[in-house]
Parts: sequence; C-alpha cells; structure tokens
Amino acid sequence: MGVSLFFAGKKICCLLSVVCCLFIIFAPMKKVAVVILNYNGKTFLEKFLPNVIENSSDAAEIIVADNKSTDDSVVFMRNNFPNIRLILNDFNGGFATGYNLALRQVEADYYVLLNSDIEVTPHWIEPVIDLMESDENIAACQPKILSYHDKTKFEYAGAAGGYIDKYGYPFCRGRMFQDLETDNGQYDDVKEVFWATGACMFVRAELYHKFGGLDDDFFAHMEEIDFCWRMKNLDYKIMYCPDSKIYHIGGGTLPKSSARKTYLNFRNNLSLLMKNLPHGKVFWTIFYRFFLDWIAAFKFLCDGSFADFFAVTRAHLSFLRHLPILKKKRKKYTHKKVSQVYQKNIVFKYFLEKKKLYSALDEKDFS
Repeated sequence: MGVSLFFAGKKICCLLSVVCCLFIIFAPMKKVAVVILNYNGKTFLEKFLPNVIENSSDAAEIIVADNKSTDDSVVFMRNNFPNIRLILNDFNGGFATGYNLALRQVEADYYVLLNSDIEVTPHWIEPVIDLMESDENIAACQPKILSYHDKTKFEYAGAAGGYIDKYGYPFCRGRMFQDLETDNGQYDDVKEVFWATGACMFVRAELYHKFGGLDDDFFAHMEEIDFCWRMKNLDYKIMYCPDSKIYHIGGGTLPKSSARKTYLNFRNNLSLLMKNLPHGKVFWTIFYRFFLDWIAAFKFLCDGSFADFFAVTRAHLSFLRHLPILKKKRKKYTHKKVSQVYQKNIVFKYFLEKKKLYSALDEKDFS
C-alpha cells in the first residue's frame, strides 16, 4: 500500500511539473511595456490612466514611473491603482533621465514611452507592434497624434511623424510651427520619418539600452530627435503608423509659451546638431544656426518677450560651455548622411514663402 501511494504521488508530481512547463511555454508573454513618466501629474493620472488601462492591459504591462513628485501622485497611485507597477525615481532628472532610470528596471521587448496627458483608443498598441515586427530594422515608431481639445486636428507634439530641415529645425506632417492641419486622412499612409515623438514613442528595448537611451543632458525637449537621429546614423528606420491613434493635451510638462522651454529647445537643438551631423557639415551648419537664432532672439526682443530673448542668450552660452562634453559624445557615434531630411530652410519656406502645410513642400527636397 505504501509503495503504491509512493508511486502515485510521484506520478502526480510529474504531471504537475509537465503542466507547469506547458503553462510557462504557452502562457502569453507581455512583451510590451507602456511606461508613463509622471511628475506632479496626479490630475492627468486621475483623468487618463483608467483609459490607458482599459485599452492596453490585454496587450501590455502598464507601469507608472514617478520622477520624485511633490504632489500626492504616489499616494494617489497606491490608493487607487495598487495593481499598477509603480517605479519611484530618487530625483527629478527630467524626461530623459527619468525614463533612463525607470527603463533599466523594466524587462520587455518593446517600450512605449507615453505621456500622462494622453487618451488612447482601442487597439492602439497592436498595429504599431505588428509594423515593427515586420521589419527588424525599425528602431522606433509613433502613432497618429491628434489634439485632445479638437479631435479633428493634429497635435503639436508629433502629429503624423517628425522631420528636420538641413539646419536642424523640427517640423511634422500635419504641423508646421504653430499651424495644425485638420485630419482628413491625408496622412493615412505608413511612412518612414526622421523622428518619432517622445509623447508616444514605441521603441525596441534592446536598442534603447544598447545605444544609451535618451541623452541625460537634454533634460527635456528634443531628446527623442537626438535618439532617433542616432538610430538613423546606424541604418535603423523610424516609422509612422496611422492605424494607431491617440489624443494628446500637450504642454503637460511645460506650457507652450515658456522661457524655460525656449532655453531647452534652442540649447538642445544645437546640441543634437553637434552630436549627429556628418563630418564636414558641423561647423558651417552650427555657424548659420547661430545667425538664425539671433534673428529669432531679436524678434523676441521687438515683441517685448524679454524672457525669451535672454533664454536664447543663455542657451547659446550653455552650448558653448558644454562643447568639450559634446565633442566627446560625438566621438562615440557614427555619422553619415541620413534620409528624411528636408534640404531647404523650413523657416524661410514657412515665414517668407507662406508654405503653411507639409503638403505644400516638394517631396523631391527630402533626401
């Protein structure tokens, strides 16, 4: 009797082992991690996190990374969303450092860097992942980004995919400077672009870590352009997927009109040029950019925007002060002529020739 029980118990143990192995093998693996970086954004979490959970939890793990908030965001998360993983950064290092610190603690095949002020739609994850799975050379991708406040229009931060001109000025399909186009399906094509917005960027986790993630020194603004440019210099693609759609409030980190934002945009724009331009183009491009920046600075002065005028001045001084560091970074990277760069001056096209729509630009001028 004892022997029979012994063998019966052994069979049960073997059966349980087989079941466990089958469960591990066939259990759906959540290879996508949606990571929301939060800083004093309790209002946005309260408003938009339930929507993200409802439309994402079957396709991805949802994580909130807090950048040492001084409001009650952390308490709110623990009380209301105890099942959502919460990563606590020790300090507020801005968008770039905040994500770098958080993503070191996240295991996934794909990361989705998602702003806290975004409303997602059903099945917004799957089309982007399917596109990226179809081509291993796609490093990053973004969905169609529309305005939360006017859902017929594209949104400033990303719209239908980002580009730069030959002097480093960023613009988007669907957004030229402050002009936002109505979405009439004119950009419903899957397309390679120059940069994907940090407001909602899908990125291969392996590549994110392999090539250093976002540049900590950028703090915020244009770090995604720098990252995408580095990927393009290594022959990876950046894509736009119109089959995924989200709605973005915008200005959740800094208001659109902010001297701090002016400073970061002008400083970081020069930094990404210094880091990524091909050999032979660095000096003259940056020299010309300084000239154009000072035209912008004096326009700020004439308009009475003294804070923005001084922000441009401080941005240039900071760039010059950090040139030795930028030169060291430049030596680490590959530099080459890359695609999806507009070979004209987008500032002149917009302000002098009054070309307010992306569709008004000649596709032959992109190379």
